[in-house]
Amino acid sequence: MPPLIEIKGLTKKYRIGREVITALDDVSIDIEAGEFVCLLGPSGSGKTTFLHLVAGLDRPTKGDVFVKGLCINKIKEKDMALFRRRFMAFVFQAYNLVPTLTALENVSMPLMFDGMPKSRRERQAKELLTQIGLGKRLRNKPSEMSGGQQQRVSIARALINDPKILYADEPTGNLDSKTTREIMDILVERVREKGVTLVMVTHNANLAERADRVIYMLDGKIQKIEDKKNHTVQEFFRDDADELEGEAG
Repeated sequence: MPPLIEIKGLTKKYRIGREVITALDDVSIDIEAGEFVCLLGPSGSGKTTFLHLVAGLDRPTKGDVFVKGLCINKIKEKDMALFRRRFMAFVFQAYNLVPTLTALENVSMPLMFDGMPKSRRERQAKELLTQIGLGKRLRNKPSEMSGGQQQRVSIARALINDPKILYADEPTGNLDSKTTREIMDILVERVREKGVTLVMVTHNANLAERADRVIYMLDGKIQKIEDKKNHTVQEFFRDDADELEGEAG
């Protein structure tokens, strides 16, 4: 069986004035179904660019991304939007909740786009919010909740459609250490129990310890891949000739 996600020669360049910036440089890797993969690296290392390209939120300059055998960077945006809604979900550092809606309304909203009756979608949202400890916050709006509670709501909203792939970009970046552990418990539990594939960006090495594989990134390239399940480490080094050529240029 082929990998759930296949990434081949992924490159992303941006032009800023006369300068061309390479945010991601010829990255290739496969991600298996049900795997928790963590992208670890400092700011500017290319990990968020990688996440956006693999999730179909942006298009690469070169290379391809295959999800379930479909090359997602070559399909029309309207088709990509439908594909994302059916198979993917997102959790961001900023929560991105609708401020005028309650927790229940925020979580049930994705089901509305699928035409599900209000009573049924609110029942499912209530069950999910209760499972993650927010059963008493159903009618609260984001401004009436703590940061950790808001992030739980955003996770519940991401999970309400039972996605196959969950993308998380610094999901605990605004939270204290205790709340961070609680949020990670929710995410990891979903991966293990439901077989969700989790691709998470972080700069926190402690969070990466819970992943199946850790991809270390720097300057738009993969530097090292640590496979925690098989206890192996694969390191990538630039060819000495390339380095010398670059210095000569």
